Amino acid sequence: MENENHEARNKQVILKNYVIKRFPKESDMEVKTNKIELKLPESCSNNDILVKNLYISCDPYIRNLINDDNNMPAAHRTLVGSPLTGYAVAKVLDSKHTNYKKGDLVWGITRWEEYSLLSSSNSLFKIHHVDVPLSYYTGILGMPGMTAYAGFYEVGSPKKGDRVFISAASGAVGQLVGQFAKLAGCYVVGTASTNQKVHLLKNELGFDQAFNYKEEKDLDLALKRYFPEGIDIYFENVGGKLLDVVLLNMRLHGRIIACGMISQYNLEQSDGVHNLSVIVSKRIRMQGFVVSDFYHLYPKYLEMILPFIKAGKISYVEDIAQGLEAAPGALIGLFTGRNVGKQVIAVARE
Repeated sequence: MENENHEARNKQVILKNYVIKRFPKESDMEVKTNKIELKLPESCSNNDILVKNLYISCDPYIRNLINDDNNMPAAHRTLVGSPLTGYAVAKVLDSKHTNYKKGDLVWGITRWEEYSLLSSSNSLFKIHHVDVPLSYYTGILGMPGMTAYAGFYEVGSPKKGDRVFISAASGAVGQLVGQFAKLAGCYVVGTASTNQKVHLLKNELGFDQAFNYKEEKDLDLALKRYFPEGIDIYFENVGGKLLDVVLLNMRLHGRIIACGMISQYNLEQSDGVHNLSVIVSKRIRMQGFVVSDFYHLYPKYLEMILPFIKAGKISYVEDIAQGLEAAPGALIGLFTGRNVGKQVIAVARE
């Protein structure tokens, strides 16, 4: 319920318990309703803006923000009793910032709630292209898209003919990496957790091959089947036992792009990697990266990706859950493979 210059109900997804060395549960979060003024108070600073959240991005990295981890900067942690933090698409309702005015659409870091008062807009990007779905700014035109772009092109240094392997290949990032690799003239294989996702990769997203890792008794044999001459580029989203097997199947001067390791986030004891010594004999470069280091390339990325989207040369699969009530379940579903494509929470219609 919203009425300009008046108070509104503000539904929020609140963290009830820190999640330490275990899988998160829906009961670790609760949906509560508070009230908020739909106008900035006079005491606000000159950088403050008030936004209405339209679409919230549900991403695996959020798991790392709900630890009681004192090594993580306070601005990146979610405190018990506070709303979860993450990327979203939002509309500016009121602003004291010179770069943003009422009615502007933005994407960037906000909170899991209907309305957010943001005290710093350094992490926001103004949306100029509205002839594509707004939800795309939680995915292909937002942080996951930039992650795929920076990881594959800037870190991976692909060459035509490279043999590319992608784990969690149907997810928000993996589905794009595979399509970028095909556009670059590479041979591409992805792995996923269900036959439905395997079908999606091969028949809708243009991967050369894909397989369900849960149906493979021997992952080493599976990789040798799809990569008889070895792997040039591995886009790593999973970690653990899969990484260990991939190391044995890398080619000389191969590149491992470490984007995420979702298999390790909820373990009490992380899996050991036993085959690391091959990075010496095979001269493998293994590099991790954080997408925010590459945001200066966002205009360049838009120049590349928007024509591909409009020409139908890039597909993007979304899994949209309706309402903040669905958000805790959607987050948990990321760790059981329930989502098909990019998980998005639709909070309000524009």
